Amino acid sequence: MKLTLLTTLALSPLVLLATEKDKPEKPNIIIILADDLGYGDVGCYNSESKVSTPNLDRLAGQGMRFTDAHSPSTVSTPSRYSLLTGRMAFRIPYKGVFAGVGGPCLIKEEQLTLPQMLRNQGYATAMTGKWHVGLTFFDKEGQRITKGGVEGVQMIDYTRAIPDAPIHRGFDRFFGTACCPATDFLYAFIEGDRIPVPPTGMLDKSKLPEHPYSEDNRDGMIAPGYDLEKLDQIFLQRSLQFLDEHAKNQPEKPFFLFHSMNAVHLPSFASKQFQGSTKAGPHGDFIHELDNIVGELMKALERLGMENNTVVMFSSDNGPEVTSVVHMRADYGHDGARPWRGVKRDQWEGGHRVPFIVRWPGKIKPGQVGNGIVAHHDSGFLDVALVALQVELQSDLSLTSRRDRPIEMGDGAASARANLLDLKLGASRVLHHEFVGDFAALHGLAEVEGCLGKLDGWPDFDGGSRLCGRRRRGRDLSLCRQGMAGHQNAGGTKGPNEEASLKFCSHGWINSPS
Repeated sequence: MKLTLLTTLALSPLVLLATEKDKPEKPNIIIILADDLGYGDVGCYNSESKVSTPNLDRLAGQGMRFTDAHSPSTVSTPSRYSLLTGRMAFRIPYKGVFAGVGGPCLIKEEQLTLPQMLRNQGYATAMTGKWHVGLTFFDKEGQRITKGGVEGVQMIDYTRAIPDAPIHRGFDRFFGTACCPATDFLYAFIEGDRIPVPPTGMLDKSKLPEHPYSEDNRDGMIAPGYDLEKLDQIFLQRSLQFLDEHAKNQPEKPFFLFHSMNAVHLPSFASKQFQGSTKAGPHGDFIHELDNIVGELMKALERLGMENNTVVMFSSDNGPEVTSVVHMRADYGHDGARPWRGVKRDQWEGGHRVPFIVRWPGKIKPGQVGNGIVAHHDSGFLDVALVALQVELQSDLSLTSRRDRPIEMGDGAASARANLLDLKLGASRVLHHEFVGDFAALHGLAEVEGCLGKLDGWPDFDGGSRLCGRRRRGRDLSLCRQGMAGHQNAGGTKGPNEEASLKFCSHGWINSPS
């Protein structure tokens, strides 16, 4: 009996035009992942945004904009792990995010990843930018470094390869950084599985911009030529180089490009050509640069004649950072979390409800809006890739053809899709993971018969997790995901107030194992 690991691939929120019999050649796939970009930071999601995002708005107009998309976690490392593997991050014995020489890689050598799945199907695979899923660095004795901070970076033997680099987890080529490019203990680029230009001294912050959005900037060792105000332009040039070389050398071969941005993670160091380009301060300039990079990638596809056979997906790894939201609200009247309550690291919607846009010419009707729940690791990136291949992923990690099943589904058919965890909670549902290891569950029912904690069929994760029906860090669980007091949901209607009964709540807490 077949057991589908990811989904049944009904792709309920997508309105696809073709069926199996119209199967074309395999399309190219690009994932553009922003860092800490909020739901309200994108113009087509927030009519009151103070930063214009014409390229993202155009991308949404050419495809489908999802209004109820969620990152698997409210912070970077677990979100990226889940995106690349389709596996919930709570299944790994690690909480938090990596920094410096943090590792080893959370993805095991034998574990199937999205890039490896595509490579097995004949794709050329490349990644540019932030990795942040852990790496192994060795000292001069060949021992794995376990020290943190600058001390750990000072121990690195740069003559030794990184055995669990992205090129050993499914990518043919990689250029980027181990962790957060502009705030880390290690400021150096990795190419393949080595650091060709090692750091030689400490970062000199006196030469960097100073403003309320520049504080999140660790003291670390920096390599010559590593410019914190050019990072996203360097990543862009590397992705453009990959596209140009692929079009010249392997035009008949499909490709997968994962462009993992530095923007708009603090510190907000936009490239000099974008500084002062908006009326929303340094962080607004940074959002503007991000939008421009999306436009440059789209221009490259058009220039190379690839635009009609390339699936482009855009999203963010989690919600907006606390500092950027607080200052942007106060200084410029811009709310990066609007209309949701909460920010990065929160279980409130603002921490994990993110922009998600998919453009697939000839397959997804332009100008569509999807209101069903989707998630990066389940019904988002992986589903689109699998539908592009017209295959299903089986329990033995093999791929089988889907010729017996059409893929034309409309919005609202969420009940046809089985969740990765197969939770018996009704329609489309998502389990997501918070910074310190707590969890929250969402599902697509407008009303719930009782609190999630009292529903039958909820699994006892790892023998210790359970739904928690109590106040935790001051957050009242009686608040329902359909809308908070003073906030509106995506449909524009007022949600229940803070005294709402638990019986109306579809946002529950799970205590993570100790």
